[in-house]
Amino acid sequence: MRCVVGLGNPGKKFFSTRHNIGFEIVDKFADKNKLIFKPSKHDYYFSEGLIDSSDFFLLKPTTYMNASGIAVTDFLTEHHIELNDLLIIVDDVNLPIGQVRLRHSGSDGGHNGIKSIIYHLQNDTFPRLRFGIGADFQKGEMADFVLSKFDEKDTEAIEKSVDFSCDLIRNFIKDGYKSMLDHFSKETKLNSNSEKDTENDSSKRNYDIEI
Repeated sequence: MRCVVGLGNPGKKFFSTRHNIGFEIVDKFADKNKLIFKPSKHDYYFSEGLIDSSDFFLLKPTTYMNASGIAVTDFLTEHHIELNDLLIIVDDVNLPIGQVRLRHSGSDGGHNGIKSIIYHLQNDTFPRLRFGIGADFQKGEMADFVLSKFDEKDTEAIEKSVDFSCDLIRNFIKDGYKSMLDHFSKETKLNSNSEKDTENDSSKRNYDIEI
């Protein structure tokens, strides 16, 4: 049983903001697989499905970003899910817009949602997919920036990277982190071998990897 968690803040106020790209990705994956999120007695919405005999859950904490670890820990404990079967989808200001990076473990990277999860799990060894939201802000303006919406000019690139992220989630659900990593590497190679005239195309997908 695997669990994919999109991080974000609940409520209409935060809908489609940069900080909520984790919610957007798991919502898109749910739509692709005709799944519906349901409320729970705990601090999260969840959905469950089956892909090629692999059971999985999708999770959206309602604790607000800084307390994401409470919902994640409650869910993993209740459903006896191992950390290797947990995938966290999170925004990252350290990556260019639409760039995707995979990590199997490591520090919180300055992200309060990941920080909360590490704190409550007392462990940093869990896979995560980091989605670049850019860093076009001045010192002291990061909070306002991450709670802003993406620029219209970035829409196409973001949509393509969200679709690619959904492909990665599917591979993770079916066969785990290594399968997701293999698919990622294959697509990265194909992307790097694309025609030179696409190098300056803003709609091109961006991939990166950090094991």
